[in-house]
Amino acid sequence: MPGRPSRRTVLAAGLAVPLAAACSGPGGDAPRGATRITFWSALRGSQQVVDAFNRSQNRIHVVFQQIPSGDQGGYAKLSNAVRAGNAPDVATLEYPQVPGFAIDGVARDITDLVGDRLRAKLLPQALRLTTFAGRVFTVPLDVEPMVLHYRTDLFAQHGLSPPRTWDDFTAAARKVRDDRRRLVAFATDGATQFAAASWQAGAQWFDTSGGAWNVSLADAATRRVAGYWQGLIDEGLVFANGVAGRQGDAQIGQGLVLARLSGAWDAGAQMKARPAQKGQWAIAPLPQWDPAHPAVGTHGGSTFAVTRDSAHPEAAMEFIEWQVSHPDALRARLSSGTSSQYPAAPDLVEVGRKAFDRRYYGGQDIYRLFEAEAAKIRDGWTWGPRMSATQRVLQDGFARASAGQGTLLDALRDAQRATMPDLIALGLATTEHSS
Repeated sequence: MPGRPSRRTVLAAGLAVPLAAACSGPGGDAPRGATRITFWSALRGSQQVVDAFNRSQNRIHVVFQQIPSGDQGGYAKLSNAVRAGNAPDVATLEYPQVPGFAIDGVARDITDLVGDRLRAKLLPQALRLTTFAGRVFTVPLDVEPMVLHYRTDLFAQHGLSPPRTWDDFTAAARKVRDDRRRLVAFATDGATQFAAASWQAGAQWFDTSGGAWNVSLADAATRRVAGYWQGLIDEGLVFANGVAGRQGDAQIGQGLVLARLSGAWDAGAQMKARPAQKGQWAIAPLPQWDPAHPAVGTHGGSTFAVTRDSAHPEAAMEFIEWQVSHPDALRARLSSGTSSQYPAAPDLVEVGRKAFDRRYYGGQDIYRLFEAEAAKIRDGWTWGPRMSATQRVLQDGFARASAGQGTLLDALRDAQRATMPDLIALGLATTEHSS
């Protein structure tokens, strides 16, 4: 096709592999003559979305299978299915996993299936996160700007207002520190949160310029972020521990931390996890390094891939487009429970806003805030080809640093050293930038 880069050219930047076709697995009662496709996802509300789509028309019938989340085996299940030649037509991938699944050939190149109508519906910053070397590999469902979640009652008790800058954040941390409380916990299990902070500061951990994967996990912007948080840890101004387990949950539940730094989605998760704290939380913009030039990274968010095994990629893409852009799709997903996901299709923001119960956040219109913050997502970020492995090494280093064994910067350098052999083993052209 004219203008399409050759397979060799795209592979040089570590992206596509050959497209194979195979029949989707059996299941479901499709209307006579309908094209049947399969869909795997760990996302809550997916069954409701599938049911709504199947009711909306009779040309395509989707058969849904709930699978574990990626870190609980869902991605391994998908990879194994592709190797066996029986992958679903459509699968959910989180943003950091997209490059790896594109390189492995799980997510097919869908550039020619993403029409101008769909492109116009999506936030450009979100679509660019799934586009590599000019080729599109997945379609974004939501995009989650990093924000500050904070306890209004505890902020008032300490005489605080939401910090506008990271210097203000340090001052607030000093004001809060006592025998029990801290302003926030540095998430030793939060590699993606640290990535978002580095992204905000101007970091570029990976890029594919010059036909190679260029790796720099300790560039100047990242060193600035690492030095900042290392200073807070060394001064005892923050807790440093995992936040996804019991300890982190107890710190929030008992009011031992006053704030959290995470994506927009976490507002709904907070409501579900701690209903007794209704009316005690609010959300503010992320502190900035330079308020005159505000920027944020993202934390969380999901995308949809058409797999290489799909025998019906056009039908799969029609279902994906409906999922990410039709108001009935979001209404169906939200019917499964509380959610604060920020849609990648701006036209759906009002649907989310109307469905969200503001009372938990004291009447605050959090979607208006998310809308403003989404516009600040800094362009240019690229996730690496083996982010799960990179994240594991990074988080191991963060845990050691929290115990006084090395520093956050050491953890970043170790993660870069561990990442390079994986990229080389994939046959990718690479360059490494060290500091």
